[in-house]
Amino acid sequence: MKERQMTIRVDPEWWKDIFDDVYLLTDARSVCNQAVTEREVDIICKILTPHREDRILDLCGGHGRHSLELSARGYKHCTLVDYSEYLTGHAQRQAQQLNRPIQVLRADARDTGLSPETFQHVLIMGNSLGYCSTADGDRQILAEAYRLLKAGGDLLVDVANGDAVVRSFNPNAWHEIGDDIIVCRERELHESCVHTRELVISRKSGLIRDKTYSIRFYRPDALAALIREAGFDGVQIITDFRPHWKKGDFGCMENRMLGTGTKPRGKTTIRNK
Repeated sequence: MKERQMTIRVDPEWWKDIFDDVYLLTDARSVCNQAVTEREVDIICKILTPHREDRILDLCGGHGRHSLELSARGYKHCTLVDYSEYLTGHAQRQAQQLNRPIQVLRADARDTGLSPETFQHVLIMGNSLGYCSTADGDRQILAEAYRLLKAGGDLLVDVANGDAVVRSFNPNAWHEIGDDIIVCRERELHESCVHTRELVISRKSGLIRDKTYSIRFYRPDALAALIREAGFDGVQIITDFRPHWKKGDFGCMENRMLGTGTKPRGKTTIRNK
């Protein structure tokens, strides 16, 4: 079968400037929905069973919704790392307003600058793998997570379920936000990536955003292999994770899967170059 030609062109570094106030508006159904966040933190706590004194790293943590919720539940040592200046600033303001003692750091997840073997748990939530232009970027993020975990520490990765992405792929979607904003998305499915063009339109003032982005997805076996390749033991994949209970097209935030692994004891962390 002849391969479909791609027409949506994506800057390989699209993720460096798209996560701003408009993102919090267009993706609010997923990332600003407290009930969704609570469901996600419920499963974090169920799977990892962290102690209140454990150090938890929320890697690629955006505006800190998981860290803030964990802190609200009594977890005392949450660290949030994200590349977006806007989102980390938002998280810092929220933490101060709510008096939540979370540490917020703006850094590249592939090289955070944090000390090795610091955390008992590393979270990569909200489908945050797959942003880099090649799979090597994901490998570097997992290598950094491995470096930052204490021996015996746990990794939890939350990504789109590639099987469900292919099965339920919808090339066009739109939704309204209030009485003014319309979000339109055109999608192309290609190998293991979804390329998307997103238009955000105001009925009152016209075009707000016209951006393209690309997200790589993994099938369950591929995600398990990626986590094992990073050095983790006891890898498990949960394929039926759906924090949304309402019907709708939530794109790659709808049908997700969780991958877990443990950093073996008795091994020395080696910094990947």
